[in-house]
Amino acid sequence: MANTCPITGKSSKVAGGYSNRVRATKFTPTGKVRRKVNLQKKKIFIPELNKHVTLNLSTKAIKTINKNGAYKTLKAAGLI
Repeated sequence: MANTCPITGKSSKVAGGYSNRVRATKFTPTGKVRRKVNLQKKKIFIPELNKHVTLNLSTKAIKTINKNGAYKTLKAAGLI
């Protein structure tokens, strides 16, 4: 599964475009735009298993790992 965070489940989505002209006219159709999720390739060390794991994570997931710990977060997501 490309472009999906395994922890948060975030993926790209289609949203409406936005132009500066909207401020003047209230309605200017600009078509659809694909908003991509902010994925980062991250190498994480898990001390409980004494090994490294490389994952494509969203920035929100990286903050969650920093807060709760790698082992606890990855186990809850079913990656370990």
